[in-house]
Amino acid sequence: MSDNPYVKLREFLDQFPLGFPKTSTEVEIQILKRLFTEEEARIAVLLTPIPEEASQIAKRSGLDEKELEKKLESMSKKGLLFRTRREGKTVYNSAPFMIGLYEYSVKKIDKGLAKLFKEYYDTAYQNEMGASNVPGFKVLPVEEKIQANTVLYPYHKLKESVKEARKISVTECICRKEARLNGEGCNNPIETCLSFGAAAEYYIENGMGREITAEEAIKIIEEADKAGLVHAGVNSKHLSNICNCCPCCCASMKGITKMGQDKHKYMNALFESIIDPEKCISCGTCVDRCPVGAVTMEDTATVNREKCLGCGLCATACPEEAITLQLREDREEPFNRVFDMGIAILEGKKKTPG
Repeated sequence: MSDNPYVKLREFLDQFPLGFPKTSTEVEIQILKRLFTEEEARIAVLLTPIPEEASQIAKRSGLDEKELEKKLESMSKKGLLFRTRREGKTVYNSAPFMIGLYEYSVKKIDKGLAKLFKEYYDTAYQNEMGASNVPGFKVLPVEEKIQANTVLYPYHKLKESVKEARKISVTECICRKEARLNGEGCNNPIETCLSFGAAAEYYIENGMGREITAEEAIKIIEEADKAGLVHAGVNSKHLSNICNCCPCCCASMKGITKMGQDKHKYMNALFESIIDPEKCISCGTCVDRCPVGAVTMEDTATVNREKCLGCGLCATACPEEAITLQLREDREEPFNRVFDMGIAILEGKKKTPG
């Protein structure tokens, strides 16, 4: 076993459901060296996915508690681990590469780091994200275009869920920011990455995002919808984040739009678009709006439900209101907990050949 702290950290991160696979160029080691000092890399592998107080980690590792706590606080502010404060206690747990270290680099990413991230995605991480055939994100449309009288669970209601969040933050989209630094991407709105609850507190306290109200968050979602961005959050019933994704920059969307892979590898489509042929005037607006090419025009617009994300972008732009959304009868409901999703991803990867 290597004594190199970065190799050990790579091996540690590769144990997460979305791992951190090795490459022939070792670009992943270069990324870790940009993010972590050697001391920080040694400390990071002492943590677990389960939140613990510094005293517990110190006892297990044999390190001085006060010194360790200072270092853990410093690392949390740099986005190298996750920290939660509750009832007078501070707990720390390890952060995977995604969702985690990658997203937490939003305020420190520069051209050099952006180039490394792109190389790693192209050579290894895009395959890693789709390896399990378990989608990591669920797609949620705005409620206004869902068929009337549809019985929805709370986690199907995007705006209502936002209104109920106790804390909300917004920051820049790391995917679009990376693409722009690499001289690529689009001109879509960039301050669109929303976090809720404990995740929001982490972003706000560490200066990675700013606190906003529910009304401001809903306005961001509405503006993102107008811009043609897909509203997607972690594929669990608990609302922890909403990404407003474009097909050209988003790490998940690119697997579908640029690599031609099945949407289910990345996105859980809970809804599907239904077009009323009597109302459709064949204007083609929906064809242009669909981010994944699921809508085509014959005599009237037609939806390929196998491709359809159920994002509702076609419905919100239809001038004749000829499109509504309905829950898929064959849908897969989001996981009860992120932990359950992680187990499913690990099991799915075991079934994948090679």
